[in-house]
Amino acid sequence: MSRIVAVTSCPTGIAHTFMAAESLKRGAEALDNTIKVETQGSVGTQDTLTAADIQAADLVIIAADTKVDLTRFKGKPIYETSTNAAINDAQGLVKKALAQVATQPAAQDVTTPKRIVGITSCPTGIAHTFMAAEGLQKGAEALGHTVKVETQGSVGAQNTLTTADIQAADLVIIAADTKVDLTRFKGKAIYETSTNAVINDGQGVVKKAIAQAKALASPAGGTDYVAAVQAAKAERSSSRTGAYKHLLTGVSYMIPFVVAGGILIALGFAFGGINADKAPVTSLAGALFQIGANGGFVLFVPILAGFIAYSIADRPGLAPGMIGGLVATTITGAGFLGGIAAGFLAGYTVYYLNKWIKLPRNLAGLMPVLILPVLGTLIVGLLMVFVIGTPVHWLNTALTDWLKGLQTANAVVLGLVMGLMMAIDMGGPINKAAYAVAVGLLGSQIYGPMAAVMAAGMTPPLGLALATVLFKD
Repeated sequence: MSRIVAVTSCPTGIAHTFMAAESLKRGAEALDNTIKVETQGSVGTQDTLTAADIQAADLVIIAADTKVDLTRFKGKPIYETSTNAAINDAQGLVKKALAQVATQPAAQDVTTPKRIVGITSCPTGIAHTFMAAEGLQKGAEALGHTVKVETQGSVGAQNTLTTADIQAADLVIIAADTKVDLTRFKGKAIYETSTNAVINDGQGVVKKAIAQAKALASPAGGTDYVAAVQAAKAERSSSRTGAYKHLLTGVSYMIPFVVAGGILIALGFAFGGINADKAPVTSLAGALFQIGANGGFVLFVPILAGFIAYSIADRPGLAPGMIGGLVATTITGAGFLGGIAAGFLAGYTVYYLNKWIKLPRNLAGLMPVLILPVLGTLIVGLLMVFVIGTPVHWLNTALTDWLKGLQTANAVVLGLVMGLMMAIDMGGPINKAAYAVAVGLLGSQIYGPMAAVMAAGMTPPLGLALATVLFKD
């Protein structure tokens, strides 16, 4: 008989947290083990594990879909899994946990030279990120290990770990105060800590990491379908490169503004009739229309431009991109096309400024918060006003006039083309291109293409739903 303590937690802190706790209790007791389960739910921590509970335990089970602090379980065998695994097969999970503890290898020799990779990150992405990287570098090298540290700072990821680096590594150390995606380290021994710990005692952290690191594996208890879908999306996203990837990043962040603004405009017309756009803002219909039109729709081009730049140059590109997009719509009249141009211009401007400008380490914190945003905005703003804005404004106006002048037959052809583009590849690049064009035309008060795009985009899922009802076998 073993004495087990456990912690359960899920993102909402409601159903899965308590279902997993109940299932673990039944599973452990059915195997003649004693167990106490702490739930970290939406109402706070319940059945809190005491120091005496932990000290007396033979095994710790963490069934959680959120990050759980493991500091208090130091020196105890820990088995980590998901709440779904605990709910679906608690007895099997307990057996696996006990078997893993029984076969757990002894602590590794910290004197053997190892190849270490690490990531450092802090909320601001400035001082602690780089201080922790330096502390980890010096600590590992002082112990005779080779190390490469990726910094995820405010100027983006630097000294990025390659697939070959990770493949060759014996150990991964994550010194971060923010969430770091661990997907690429699956199967590797990982040790997680804070930036402060590495700054204060780099050598001590490396020694602990070698002794206590645990391999990152898939959750027990069957396939985690949510994780599988997320991994597939990440893989598909990583396969996109160049302008296409950056444009889709901007479009993905822009869509919520278009949806929110469009629905509020529609509600305005629903409550106020066809003249809702002329209704006073003190009325419900007028307020809804103004929030949608002068709130959501005014922002979508700056958001598009900002996140195109963000995709290229990371956070330092965001401000120049958004300001450039706003200049395109409010000063130069370049509209949606001007926003795209501003986004790419801001992104690549900041990207190359970041590569070319080299500052001493003690001044590096000025780059993301002062130098890159100011220089990037200055260059992009002046180019948009004096160079790019006028020709793009002319092009945008010509396109708008041509679309508005389409007669019935030509409009039908345009609708068919846009509809086919939406449906032909089920959410692929052709679909995204059609949607981006239709959304951009909304800013020029051309609504026909969006009508065709939405109608055609709904057809494949409705067809699939109908097929599953009519032909269940």
